[in-house]
Amino acid sequence: MTSWLRQYCFHVTDIERSIKFYEAIGLTCTSRTQITPEIKEAVVENPERGAWLQLAENSTIKGPIDMGTAFWKLYVYTDDCESMYKKALAAGGTSHTAPVRLERWPTLVAFVTCPDGYLIEFLQRDESPTENNAGGSPRDQSVN
Repeated sequence: MTSWLRQYCFHVTDIERSIKFYEAIGLTCTSRTQITPEIKEAVVENPERGAWLQLAENSTIKGPIDMGTAFWKLYVYTDDCESMYKKALAAGGTSHTAPVRLERWPTLVAFVTCPDGYLIEFLQRDESPTENNAGGSPRDQSVN
């Protein structure tokens, strides 16, 4: 038996605002669906690689999203961390950590909180990952 992860779904309070935020950081809205009269969903992704993120707005849920403690962060790999960070801020994100080089791993990272409160880590690798460094197998994380 084989299994893998492919799709993640975030509850959002304003789907149009969320789509604009994720498009600003380089993803493409590839699908929009009215699931029920109360629930709209959209898929944002890089059609060339990686998983996709489903955004779902439920009009019967009012007020800010209660994050709880179950979800920590969403990793977004990029070849330009500083530019991605600036675009996220311009699109309504708030800074959590400005771009910083991590010497332990060959990476530049930055953290923003999206308009719905999810923590997003932008990760720019200086080299392709190996089995022995952060990121595990190379899969689609490589810089090439």
